[in-house]
Amino acid sequence: MRQTEFFMKSCDPKTLTVGQLMQDAITQCTTRTDAATIAHLMTHRNFGSLPVVEDDGMLVGIVTEYDLLQAMIDGRDLRKIMATEIMSIHPVTVTEDQTLAQVADLFQDRYVTRVPVVRNKKLVGILARRDLLFGYMKASQYWS
Repeated sequence: MRQTEFFMKSCDPKTLTVGQLMQDAITQCTTRTDAATIAHLMTHRNFGSLPVVEDDGMLVGIVTEYDLLQAMIDGRDLRKIMATEIMSIHPVTVTEDQTLAQVADLFQDRYVTRVPVVRNKKLVGILARRDLLFGYMKASQYWS
């Protein structure tokens, strides 16, 4: 859940931080999760990517729709390949203290739609472009 959902009065949207904007209920997978399970999670929950973490919560990669589609195009059986084989390593990440303006620029410059939020390299949230828009609108009190 985003902290911005609980805003009762307006504030300057420029002061919002990733920590206030991010979703903290994260669906994730491990390096040992098979691609078919990842594809199922992504299609049934309407996600465009899934963070990949180690058992200790350390972010090690991300599996995107592109990664899955490439495996399918290559004729690979999604039931037989693991996240570690198709994930993008070194994903673009943000931290909780970054501002809405900083991450908006990042989204535009890097052409990404969502990014993992990390604290000491451990996954703590996910931030999508939609979360930025929601936070901006809520802080500006364009709707309640």
